[in-house]
Amino acid sequence: MNTVLSYNKDQVKMDASIEDTKEGYNVWVDVIDPDEEELHMLAEKFNLNKEAIKTYINKSKKPEIRQFDKHTFTVVVDMKNKDPETLLTEGVYFFLGKNWLVTIHSPEVDVKQIVERLFNIQNETLKNTRIDALYYNILTEIVTKYEQLLTALELSVNEYQRRSFVRPLPAIFESIDILSRQAIMLRRQFWHVRNIINFLLHTEKDKDDVKYVEMVHDDITQLIDFVESYESTINSIRELYVAKVSLQINETMRILTIFTVILLPLALIVGIYGMNGIDLKNITEIPLGFVVVLATMAVTAIAFVLFFIRKRWIVIRRADSDVEQDSKSKSTASKGK
Repeated sequence: MNTVLSYNKDQVKMDASIEDTKEGYNVWVDVIDPDEEELHMLAEKFNLNKEAIKTYINKSKKPEIRQFDKHTFTVVVDMKNKDPETLLTEGVYFFLGKNWLVTIHSPEVDVKQIVERLFNIQNETLKNTRIDALYYNILTEIVTKYEQLLTALELSVNEYQRRSFVRPLPAIFESIDILSRQAIMLRRQFWHVRNIINFLLHTEKDKDDVKYVEMVHDDITQLIDFVESYESTINSIRELYVAKVSLQINETMRILTIFTVILLPLALIVGIYGMNGIDLKNITEIPLGFVVVLATMAVTAIAFVLFFIRKRWIVIRRADSDVEQDSKSKSTASKGK
């Protein structure tokens, strides 16, 4: 499915022909998923570079710009959300010549609607300028659509931030990770697009067209700032989630420790008085075996206490405490100076 539009300062022809370039018209050709025969016809008619055609055939989605002898080749990615956690990308391929512009893309991207709206909004302005102005305006419209992605990202970030305060769940952490990957992907794509705009800004000589490039540059720079701030927010939410999970684990361990402290003495008493070597009716007559068991238990307990002290888990030795006190006093004195 092809669309050919030609225009000059006097008129705009919607059902135009490629041959209008010979009559001084600016011609825009929009091609949707061309087959091999259509690509060969376009390449022959406009003398398109073989490497650029190969880039389209490989469906490259890396934004880039290259200048050839007869035209400039640009790849820009159109992005939209299938759902809050799924990002769809489609490549839009521009071939810009002296007075012609060819766009190739999939049916998922409606470049024709963009161009029709541009001519309805600023008909006279586009008619009186070179074909480059149409190329810059299409880039501007694609970059403007990126703002919708950031709006969806911001809403998702706020939602997961609220849910992480209520009750952290593994599904939330997975969703936060998906949002983080989305933010990284958007930032990378925005950086590539800004490199394209910077290239155009430094190579464009026409003062009337430079203003279009500057507008796109300002928009994409602002979007990069936004996505970087959202990326920082996502990282903060991830840290908040981890902290919340740690607090829940600490609370659970505290409850289990309370039950353990209550039950341990009871278990010890039951274990001692449940031994066969002691007769509760003749409590004054303590068998030798029972004494040996108590002594073994006492030695074991003392050994564990000494081990914990040595590891500094329950008692801080005085010498170390004095060293820490000296270091703190020295640091305080140095701050005072």
